[in-house]
Amino acid sequence: MEPSLVSESADVSTDDVRLLRALQIDPRASFASIAAALGASEGAVRRRYHRLRTGGVLRVAGIVDPGALGQSRWLVRLRCRPGSAAAIAEALAEREDVSWVALGAAGSEVTCAVRSRTREQREELLGRRLPRTAAVLDIRAAAMLRQFVGGRGHHWAALRGALTEREEAELGSAGNPFAENPVTAGDPVELSTSDERLLAALAADGRAGFVDLAAAADLTPGRAARRLHALLERRVVHVDVEIAAAALGLHARANLWLRVHPSAVKDVGRALAREPEVGFAAAVSGPHNLHAVAHCRNFDDLFEFTTDRIGALPGVHDVEVSPFVRHVKQAGTLVDGDRLTVPGIPRR
Repeated sequence: MEPSLVSESADVSTDDVRLLRALQIDPRASFASIAAALGASEGAVRRRYHRLRTGGVLRVAGIVDPGALGQSRWLVRLRCRPGSAAAIAEALAEREDVSWVALGAAGSEVTCAVRSRTREQREELLGRRLPRTAAVLDIRAAAMLRQFVGGRGHHWAALRGALTEREEAELGSAGNPFAENPVTAGDPVELSTSDERLLAALAADGRAGFVDLAAAADLTPGRAARRLHALLERRVVHVDVEIAAAALGLHARANLWLRVHPSAVKDVGRALAREPEVGFAAAVSGPHNLHAVAHCRNFDDLFEFTTDRIGALPGVHDVEVSPFVRHVKQAGTLVDGDRLTVPGIPRR
């Protein structure tokens, strides 16, 4: 087992981290399968999962990829008037087409990820609503071109080493077929009303059983299972395991905006994907052609990481580090303090 960035803390135990890693490998694996791989009882695994979920440490959710529907995803940086950024961030976080929101630059900058399902929805936000907001001083929008880690990309490597190779193999780990996924690929998929209902149920709970998914989509359980398999295969949706980084002892979080020589973008993106501190990385349009989100234990670790390891990568010209003041939304999940908010479950 290789060393992991994450160690036991007051919030999570070693067994908790092992369960989180198991869910990374197969988010919809049965509790019985996970228990068999980890050498634990099914009841213990079930109780541990529900404790982590209700405690806001993790959330499993189905995430729709607009790329499969013929749309694009955008990263947006807003420079705001003093005192206004928090309200703008919270308003953006309430929108279904905004999946990720963070406050940075001492509370004067908002960064958000926009994954509008239609062109009209995207243009309404980026072309009309935000430019007309008096408190917004400047807007910089970058199209996401290629995702290297996060969501359906490589697993977040912070948990690497939590399980043995044998345990990972028992859970079906044989490399990630969706690593370094393009944002758009193939012909756009047309969704039916049943598909939309099924995806809405999966967004609420990525581990929902086929009986519950079938009831939501007005299908039989067998048809719901076949349709979900088809949607997963066509990359319309992926089941994401969101983890509250602070619960793992990672309290220094920052946006990294990199200027990289065009010939080195792929190599640097792939190198970022292997770093346990990097929870997300993507090639984007604009002068900063790579964006990443770093999670470190403290600012000294963040300094060492960005100067010694990221700054030293061949092809990297410069790195802008913008620490979070507050994380507001993460992969479609609102963040309350340092914990995820699970729909229908009040925070304890």
